Amino acid sequence: QVQLVESGGGLVQPGGSLRLSCAASGFTFSSFRMYWVRRPPGKGLEWVSYINPGGANTYYVDSVKGRFTISRDNTKNTLYLQMNSLKSEDTAVYYCAKARSLFSGPYDYIPPSGQGTQVTVSS
Repeated sequence: QVQLVESGGGLVQPGGSLRLSCAASGFTFSSFRMYWVRRPPGKGLEWVSYINPGGANTYYVDSVKGRFTISRDNTKNTLYLQMNSLKSEDTAVYYCAKARSLFSGPYDYIPPSGQGTQVTVSS
């Protein structure tokens, strides 16, 4: 059974930083592309970033480029998102997600079903 458990969110002032973690289990983590997605208040799910299985290739939505860094530790089955220079518009519930299959297209992930971790950027 696939389990993805996010942690590391919180309340931070604009310009601050947070590091999110996602502990994965129930599948071969090192074989799958992994994603961070978010749901801002009152809005739909938004793709933020993804990383290929080996970790060498990463991609970001334009609004977070240069501020967020996705990474993974395949020895610990853990996905990370380092978020710097946070803005109020980054406020959202953040989720990690896995690719639907080993052969999925770059944006084909399984919609998250967990609780996610709340990030609130406010002064």
